[in-house]
Amino acid sequence: MDLEVFDMADKTVRYTAEFKRQMVGLVRSGRAPASLSKEFGPSAWTIALWVKQAARDGGQGDGGLTTAEREELRRLRREVRKLEEEREILSKAAAWFATESGPSKRSSRS
Repeated sequence: MDLEVFDMADKTVRYTAEFKRQMVGLVRSGRAPASLSKEFGPSAWTIALWVKQAARDGGQGDGGLTTAEREELRRLRREVRKLEEEREILSKAAAWFATESGPSKRSSRS
């Protein structure tokens, strides 16, 4: 008996920015997201999210992050994660060097 393995990652579809803009334009011209969903494929919920994001990007949204703000936030989070990793490495290296060198022996001249 053969079983098909279902992997959600294989089902991910990426739509181009131009396609999203066209869907948003169609909704703004009066088409319902549900009818667009049946015709073009993305879910009505996804199309509604694109419309909402386009409104935010145009300054008319609900106070959520614009696309540019989301990209900046993603970039800053990535940078913070990298800096935290670097700090951890430096901290471990400093501790290692402190134990390897032992107590420093200084001669005292009076």
